[in-house]
Amino acid sequence: MRIEEWWPLLEPDTRSWLIVHNGDAIPQPIIDEIRAVEGVATADMSWVGAKIPAGFFLSDDAVDWIEAVANEETPESS
Repeated sequence: MRIEEWWPLLEPDTRSWLIVHNGDAIPQPIIDEIRAVEGVATADMSWVGAKIPAGFFLSDDAVDWIEAVANEETPESS
């Protein structure tokens, strides 16, 4: 599922956190919420970025998409 499909299904507080912390490692409770509305993350999903010891990150495209939403722009489809 693309980010534009699951984004509106997230709780408003979660969307706000993702905007404020755009590009940061995603805490487990937020990953859990995304997975609950989207499904288990796999590497072929456009919004999935790196999972390294420092944490789970969104892809560059997803970070750009969220930035566009935060700037009240129309984001490009992922």
